[in-house]
Amino acid sequence: MSIKFVKAATLALCGALTLSSGSVLAQDKEAMSLDELLSFVKKGQVTESKENAAREQRFARDKANQAAELKKAEAERARQEEISTQLEDTFEENELLVAAKQKQLKEKLGTLAELFGHLTSTAGDLASNMEVSLISAQYPNREEFLEQLIAKMSGSDKLPSIEEIERVWYELNREMVESGKIASFTAEVAKPDGDKVEQKVVRVGAFNVVSEDGMYLQYVPSKDSLEELARQPSGPYIGWARELAAATEGMHHFGVDPTGPSGGSFLAALINSPNLEERWHQGGYIGYAITAIGVFAFILALIRLAYLSAVSARVNSQLKSDQAKDNNPLGRVLKIHEENPSMDSDTLELKLSEGVLKETPKLEAGLTLLKIIAAVAPLMGLLGTVTGMIVTFQAITIFGAGDPKAMAGGISGALVTTVLGLLVAIPTVLLYTIVNGRAQRIIHILNEQTTGIIAEHTEANLRK
Repeated sequence: MSIKFVKAATLALCGALTLSSGSVLAQDKEAMSLDELLSFVKKGQVTESKENAAREQRFARDKANQAAELKKAEAERARQEEISTQLEDTFEENELLVAAKQKQLKEKLGTLAELFGHLTSTAGDLASNMEVSLISAQYPNREEFLEQLIAKMSGSDKLPSIEEIERVWYELNREMVESGKIASFTAEVAKPDGDKVEQKVVRVGAFNVVSEDGMYLQYVPSKDSLEELARQPSGPYIGWARELAAATEGMHHFGVDPTGPSGGSFLAALINSPNLEERWHQGGYIGYAITAIGVFAFILALIRLAYLSAVSARVNSQLKSDQAKDNNPLGRVLKIHEENPSMDSDTLELKLSEGVLKETPKLEAGLTLLKIIAAVAPLMGLLGTVTGMIVTFQAITIFGAGDPKAMAGGISGALVTTVLGLLVAIPTVLLYTIVNGRAQRIIHILNEQTTGIIAEHTEANLRK
């Protein structure tokens, strides 16, 4: 075997031993022969033997410590089990004692237990009513006593005193008495802009509270304060409230909300109801257009009615006069006969018919427009309703129909244009009928007088 082969084998074996035996041989010098390699291996085995012995000693010491800790834990568990047993025995004894005491308490209470149960129920109902009652605006913090009494009676270790029972009876009667009174007192009122002012307020039983300015107020139980409604009811209610606030005696009109103690739902519905102006604005641009043509039709009808009334008066004056005048249609028609006395009857009839036809357009001017407006206004209202319904259903498609109030509000706004169309059409039809009647009366007089003139002229010619 050659020296190079021995050296290569030695190096390979050294590398393998270095990877398997740890870092001890890695720190030694490279073995130059098999004897040196054998020496290195022997040294590594001695070192590993020492380390293994040290590890075994540590394992043995740790095992002994663990055994001691386990024995200590078992002793502690036994002690805790003994304590738990003692506590269970004590708990069972206390349960028996509590049951005996409760039985003894029940025997001593007798019929008082039922009485205290009714007292607790009454106090709870009264406290919930007082919390939202308008009377609490004048007498605040009345329910605190009742809540304390309920907590006391619910503890089952203390009984209410005679004074406390009488206090509940007194508060119950005071609530009933004050609900039938009209009381005036000074309180802090929060304005819609956030300012708070001291004002004289008038409480009408448990239904409404108004300020000295005649503004309706609401009681906010969570804040224990009075707030002026941002939107006041329309109509005479404000004036009535102002008169009541300034009155000292006597009978006065006033809008009482019968649902006041339950939150004033009727007043809220009355306030949230839109007035006429807001209803009109709900019609949108189509509503504005209907209103514009309605105003135009009304003005046109008044103008034509005034004109025809003046013409009718002049025609009536002409009927009483023997001389034809140019200031009225009948006079201008009669002048045709006066200017042509010798004309034959057929020609005169044509001339007079021509004169009547010339006067008719002046008398019937504007009537066709009124008739068109009366027919178009409902159609415009229907157009506005259809477009409003389209918008409402689009909103339902996007946001859903979870809020019936919002859907009903949209439908209500859509129907406003139909109402406006009818409000324009109905008066326009009536005005058209009146104006057309005046015009047809004058035209009838013209035709009547024309027929009479032709008859007289024909009779005169026959005599000749």
